[in-house]
Parts: sequence; C-alpha cells; structure tokens
Amino acid sequence: MFVKHLECPKCAKTYDSEQRIQLCECGAPLVVRYELDKVKKALTKEALLERPATLWRYRELLPVKDEKNIVSLGEGMTPLCRFDNLGKQAGFKNLFIKDEGIIPTGTFKARGATVGVSRAKELGIDILAMPTNGNAGGSWAAYCAAAGIRSVIVMPKDAPAINRKEVGITGADLYLVDGLISDAGKIVARAVEKFGWFDASTLKEPYRIEGKKTMGLEIAEQMGWRVPDVILYPTGGGVGIIGIYKALKELQEMGWIGEKMPRLVAVQATGCAPIVKAFDEHKDSSEFWDNAETCAFGITVPKALGDFLVLEAIYDTKGCAVAIDDADTLKAQQEIARAEGNFICPEGATTYAAAKQLLASGWIKPEEEVVLLNTGTGLKYPQTVNIEPPLLAPTDDISQG
Repeated sequence: MFVKHLECPKCAKTYDSEQRIQLCECGAPLVVRYELDKVKKALTKEALLERPATLWRYRELLPVKDEKNIVSLGEGMTPLCRFDNLGKQAGFKNLFIKDEGIIPTGTFKARGATVGVSRAKELGIDILAMPTNGNAGGSWAAYCAAAGIRSVIVMPKDAPAINRKEVGITGADLYLVDGLISDAGKIVARAVEKFGWFDASTLKEPYRIEGKKTMGLEIAEQMGWRVPDVILYPTGGGVGIIGIYKALKELQEMGWIGEKMPRLVAVQATGCAPIVKAFDEHKDSSEFWDNAETCAFGITVPKALGDFLVLEAIYDTKGCAVAIDDADTLKAQQEIARAEGNFICPEGATTYAAAKQLLASGWIKPEEEVVLLNTGTGLKYPQTVNIEPPLLAPTDDISQG
C-alpha cells in the first residue's frame, strides 16, 4: 500500500491512516493521500493490461494494505460506449456513456462499497451504520454480508421498494424513517454516538471516495490515457464527481495524462439543487434545500457534507452545475432507451437532459467529446416507466400499427 496519510482538504491537518477515524477535528471530510512517486515506479500502464478487469487493477492507488482483505464481487471496468444514434439525433458528434448499471448491485455504489468495506475489514470494524436513499445501502449491505460485518441501514420510507428488499435479504438491520436522507443521517449519528459503531455515511469515512475515483481512472484508461472535454455527473452527495476529479489530479501528478482536464458538470434536479444554487451564486458551499423532492431519488440530498469539494472540482475545471426538472429527466430516460437500447436510471438520464441544454446554449460544442455518467440500471426504477401495451385475446391478431 502506498498511502502516505489522511488529510483534511479544509485545514490541511494530517492523520495516520492506520487509525479508525471519521472526520477531521474541524468537521471536514478526510481524503487519502498517496506517495505517487512510488506508485509511478511500482505500476506501469502496460502492467494494467495483464490484470483482471475489476477496479482492483488499480490497487496501488487504493488504500488496502493486504490483498487478503479485499472484498470483491467483480465490480469495475464498466463500458464506455458511444451513443451514435442519440448523438445524431441531438447534434453531438462524440457522445459517450459510462454505464455503471451493469456492475454488482446494479449501481456505481458498489465501487465505494468494495473499497470502504475492504478497508473496514482491514481495520477490524465489525459493525457499521449508514443512512441511504437506497442504492448505497443495498451495496454496502451486500459487501458487508460478504465480509462478515454487521450493517445497520436507515433509509427514507419513500425509497424504492427494491432497495428495501435488497438490503433486507442480506440480513442487514434495516430501519425506515418518515423523512429524508438528512433525517436518516441524524438517527445514524445518534446511534453511532451511543453504541460506538463505525459511521459509513457519505464522506464521514475516507475510503468510499477511493472506490468512486476509479470511474475517473477507467475513463482515462479507456480513452487511451487522455480525457474527454466534458463529463456530466448526477450529483447528490457528490462523492462520484469529487472522486473523478481526485483520480485525474493523481494521474496528472504521475504524468500519466496531460495538463488538460475535462470540464466537470454537476447535474441535479430542480426539486433538490443546492449545488446548482451555490454555483449560480458563486459560493464555496451550499445551503440546506427545504422540501426536497424528485423522481431521481438517488440525488435527493438537501445538503452534502462535501459540497465545498464538489464546487471546487467544478470551479477548477471551468465546469458548471445544471438543474433538470422531472419531466425532462423522464423524457431523456425514454429517448436514450429508444435510440440506444440502454435502460438507465433517472439520475443518469439527467445528464443527457443537461447535455442537450448545454449544447443548445453553446457551452458544449458539437464536436467536443462528452461523457455522460449513468450511475445505475433503470431496472431498479420500474415506477419511472408507464407503458400500457394492448391486451390480446388468444384468437386476436396483431395489428400492423
């Protein structure tokens, strides 16, 4: 392992990575820092070609010391596909999707779970607790089951039914709250303080982000160690966009990619857009979003702990933040499926709706390489599709249309 220490991105205080720790004493999230000069000597691009197609191929840039502690279900190396049909339809010449819907548990949350749970196992943690809008809970419950770690999951009662079943079948302790993820977080915080459990809430432990950053590593590798012009990311807690930014900065420091960075776009819903509001107001952090509601349930996060890191990534890459209403989200989800055959989650669909807006405004140029991040499979969101096919009797014939 090439971890140097844990570091606070706000006050720059450092911590020993071998201690069980949650946040900096100033209350900010901690991030993992590596001895990148040593990583560069130990790992080559050619060596990666001989390794299995999972995110653990980048193990020198991940925080687990002993490979015996890795808890893996085969996650990572998701496809980066061209959307030629959709591109022609909308006016893009180089439109791509990074499709996270095909990995274990059906969403990108598996990336954070495999690294977070593996490190928890290595640190001897036997019980962890977390609030979730659904998908993260499903992923962490699955990986905890494989690791032999007890998980306690609290989610809003309005979370998709499939997420409740996904968590429950693993044997996790599941609780529902009549409220939002912020309310679930308060319940978890009280339990953590009372029972001494490890808090696996978004960015309250340093390792989830390390799993999420592998999306950025994969994009760079899949594009021949260069980067696209624009990456659009559905943003709730923001760990994915923070992780992609961190990954590309590390690759730059190692000399594996050039000076160019993609313009990062945080996409939110009009019913819950604290990052967009902060960006529009040129602020460094967001305010709590009251009465948050959207069909893209996974990005219904009224206030992200790492909001300042999301905004830093956007500002530093000359990116932007865009809010999409539910009608445009569902329309985009259908357009993608009909043009390309990909049934993606509503969160992922927001990125296509946002890309079309930015293309129309001239912010994205038609020839630029644009990557949409789909964070999960649409199969977890059957409620977003309302189709009533004709019912035939056994003696009926199909009409010509």
